[in-house]
Amino acid sequence: MENSIFCIVPDDVTRLLHAVERGDRKAADELLPLVYDELRRLAAARLANEADGQTLQPTALVHEAWLKIAGTNQQQWNGRGHFFGAAAEAMRRILIDRARKRNRERHGAGLQRVNLDSVDIAVNTDDETLLRLNDALEKFALESPDKADLIKLRYFAGLGLAEAAAAQGISLATAKRHWAYARAWLLCELKSA
Repeated sequence: MENSIFCIVPDDVTRLLHAVERGDRKAADELLPLVYDELRRLAAARLANEADGQTLQPTALVHEAWLKIAGTNQQQWNGRGHFFGAAAEAMRRILIDRARKRNRERHGAGLQRVNLDSVDIAVNTDDETLLRLNDALEKFALESPDKADLIKLRYFAGLGLAEAAAAQGISLATAKRHWAYARAWLLCELKSA
């Protein structure tokens, strides 16, 4: 991804996030357009290959995510990585909730084989698989929250490995190790399910 969240001047986002924490409404007005465009681009990338009949548009996904992450006054951000991680989590929850709703309406189907190397959870995965992966991810988050957050940043925010590592404040080498472990763990979990 050439146009990444890191095209935004990091100091500006961090400065504005801290100002918003202090209750500065003017900073919130400045922050929204700065991160909104990037969040919309990420949402569009996530939904670009969605199956025909998909009704969720990138703008709607961003609006729902923004309401979840910026809707509470008690939220405190530990920098832009934390903010974009929260945005990835909000988008993940929205997609999972939609998949659960559609799955309830269809009453589900049988399990399917999943190849984690080729699965883009938020985009090309059927609802049943998405729900199974979410359940496994929630279980994994109890064991390794940092590795689970890396998965969320990669799959649901559409970040590359280097971008996700930077957002988490870890080295690329550490991110590669976490990524390899997380994929192996999820694969084992999905095979045993």
